[in-house]
Amino acid sequence: MPPVTQYLLWYLAAVNVVTFTVYGIDKSKARRGAWRIPEKTLFLLPLLGGSVGALLGMKAFRHKTKHWYFVWGIPIILLAQTALAVWLWLRQ
Repeated sequence: MPPVTQYLLWYLAAVNVVTFTVYGIDKSKARRGAWRIPEKTLFLLPLLGGSVGALLGMKAFRHKTKHWYFVWGIPIILLAQTALAVWLWLRQ
């Protein structure tokens, strides 16, 4: 496996763990009525590759599941990223 691919996989693993964690932290803050993580951040992390972590965080913490733009937006981001990955793989 080329080094670039290894770095990409490590990056994706890290960004998904961070995204999952951020969704959990935001849910915890929501329950306590504390300062919240901006929704822009909760959308930016999936756009940076953390869409799987966001989906898992939404399911595990039951977070942002009543907001249509998260319910539809995060899976659309994942679908677009998957399509891009397949397209890049097929170009090789």
